[in-house]
Amino acid sequence: MATALRPSLFEDVPLRASAAARGMVYGCATSTFQLRDADFAAALVREAAIIVPEYEMKRGVIEPAPGRYDFSGADALAAFARGHGLQLRGHPLVWHKRNPDWLDDDALADGDESLLTGYIETVMSRYRGRIHSWDVVNEAIAPGEPGDLRRTVWLKRFGPSYIDLAFHAARSADPKALLVYNDWGCELGAPDNDRFRAATLAFLESALARRVPIDALGLQGHLGLQGPQVDQRKLRDFLGHVQTMGLRILVTEHDVDDSGGSPDIAARDQAVADASRRFLDVALDNRATIAVLTWGLSDRYLDRPDWRRLPLDANLKRKPMWRAMSAAFSA
Repeated sequence: MATALRPSLFEDVPLRASAAARGMVYGCATSTFQLRDADFAAALVREAAIIVPEYEMKRGVIEPAPGRYDFSGADALAAFARGHGLQLRGHPLVWHKRNPDWLDDDALADGDESLLTGYIETVMSRYRGRIHSWDVVNEAIAPGEPGDLRRTVWLKRFGPSYIDLAFHAARSADPKALLVYNDWGCELGAPDNDRFRAATLAFLESALARRVPIDALGLQGHLGLQGPQVDQRKLRDFLGHVQTMGLRILVTEHDVDDSGGSPDIAARDQAVADASRRFLDVALDNRATIAVLTWGLSDRYLDRPDWRRLPLDANLKRKPMWRAMSAAFSA
């Protein structure tokens, strides 16, 4: 277990500064309702250099009816970022979840590609030049399925080529944005994760051979105190393969599920910090890694008041996880 870090070593330096000193950017997911909390907003601006919408850029929010777009939430986050000198990520353009109810098999029956590519063009064009990176396709890999691809409405209607269509449409819509394939399952050390790593590498190699314009891999970084843990050797080897492909790496959604942890809060906080540090020590050691985002900044907005999964507690105080992240950036 990692040694607990003395708060005095790191408390004066926000995560954004620790990350920047290493040539990286730190940020977090947030939402418009959180930013109406002035204390939270101040903590976010202090700690983060980049934000990503938690839900305001999901298609079910942006296009609730065919051709009727609601950008109010995404625009508000973009305005907040611009007003406070923060960068902004886009997430996600193509996913099998959080789609509007109308986007079903019937809507896609005639194989109209514009339901995929037209949406990407509309959304990306609105924010052209203002987005650091886009999660173009999210969670498409499913080892053991045909072609190791998740069975989605997109795969059913367009076949595996939907991924190519999406990335080419994204490159056309915003040539300067970093285009990311984002997924989970590569971080841990269990046999299922071995299969996920192998499928991910094969997927990326095949896509790049077809000249699909993928610029980076998004490694979500959802960890937990129970079940399989990070195998540093396996993760280091995997990220090394990604780097040799010429891709950049972003940690996009990092948190640590503390379910089943010690009832002693201090012990649980330290276990969460240790899990984060084991992961980040490897991810940050790879020179292709350019960003780390946590899926939230504070435990204040988690579904249960006893959860302890993010760098700041519910009172916006820095926790052992915050200190572990700061130490990882500063290592």
